[in-house]
Amino acid sequence: MIVADVNLIAYFFIEGERTRAAEAVIERDPEWAAPLLWRSEWRNVLAGYLRRGELDASAAMELIEAAEALLRGREHLPDAGLVMELVLASSCSAYDCEYVALAEALGLPLVTADARLLADFPERAISPEAFTG
Repeated sequence: MIVADVNLIAYFFIEGERTRAAEAVIERDPEWAAPLLWRSEWRNVLAGYLRRGELDASAAMELIEAAEALLRGREHLPDAGLVMELVLASSCSAYDCEYVALAEALGLPLVTADARLLADFPERAISPEAFTG
């Protein structure tokens, strides 16, 4: 099992230049976990596609349902104290630190392409390419 950030989830479900890397991650480990925050972030990602006319409402709802199915039973609320400790120890947002806090609590890698997370938390965060070797 891994912790996936919303960017990895987006790369997997929305065809783009990073989709192949996300597919390789899920081939290696199909059990993804995420903090509950991922749902709001995912909706925000899709809102941008809706506003740009790159998705219609029906397609957005299908993507929401597919992503929820992928993460069903593996959504968690990270410890707020740990999130804030990670904020103080890094240059990352509290949102990003939720992913790190969950990975820490579960003893799992956080698979992300976020450069700041990779730089600030090299012991926990790993890129999709490094994860799949």
